[in-house]
Amino acid sequence: MNVTFLHGLGQTSESWLKTTAHLPETIGAECYNLFQFRGEISYPNLYHAFEQSCGTRAVHLCGLSLGAVVALNFAVGHRQQVESLVLIAPQYKMPRFLLGIQNFIFRFLPDKAFSETGLAKRDILRLTASMAALDFRQELKRISCPVLIVCGEKDRANRKAACVLADKIPGAKLQILDGAGHEVNKDSSAELAALLSSFYETVL
Repeated sequence: MNVTFLHGLGQTSESWLKTTAHLPETIGAECYNLFQFRGEISYPNLYHAFEQSCGTRAVHLCGLSLGAVVALNFAVGHRQQVESLVLIAPQYKMPRFLLGIQNFIFRFLPDKAFSETGLAKRDILRLTASMAALDFRQELKRISCPVLIVCGEKDRANRKAACVLADKIPGAKLQILDGAGHEVNKDSSAELAALLSSFYETVL
C-alpha cells in the first residue's frame, strides 16, 4: 500500500517524516509538496497541480488542514480513484468570518513572520482568500471509500468540523487524539502513526 500524505499550510512535505518513520514497512509513503508547481499561488492552481499529479491511478490519501481540504476535494471529485481517505484537522466548508479575521491580521504582520511557511505573505493572503468559497457539504454523502477523521483534543478550531464530517460521510470513523493540538503529524507523530497503522490494516 502506498499512501500520499498532504501537509498543512505553514508545513512542508518533510513535516510528515516523524509520522511516517513509525509506520510499518507495508505502508509506503509519498510525502507530496503542495507548493511544488510553477505559477501563481492560489487554491485552484494548487489543486489542479495535485489533480494532474494523480492522473487516473488509484490513491490512498492522508491530509492535514490544508492537505485535508485538498484530499477531501479530490475524494468528492474523483470518488472511483480514492481507495481510502484520512482527514486530519479538516474543514468541509471554509469559515469565511475566521478567514477574514485571519487575513486582516496577516496584512499587518511583517514579511519575516511568514519565513517558516516557505511562502511570501502575499502568497498566503492570495491562497486563503481563494479558498473562501469552498463548500463540500452536498458531496459528503457520496464518498464511499473507508474514511478516518482525526483531530487533536486541543484543536478547537477544527474539532466541530471533524465531528460533522464523521456524521455526514457514510461509515466514517472519528478519532480525537488526547492532548494533541493542530499539528498532529509533528507533535503527536507516534500516536498518529499508530492510528494510521490500525486504519490501514482494515483497508488492506
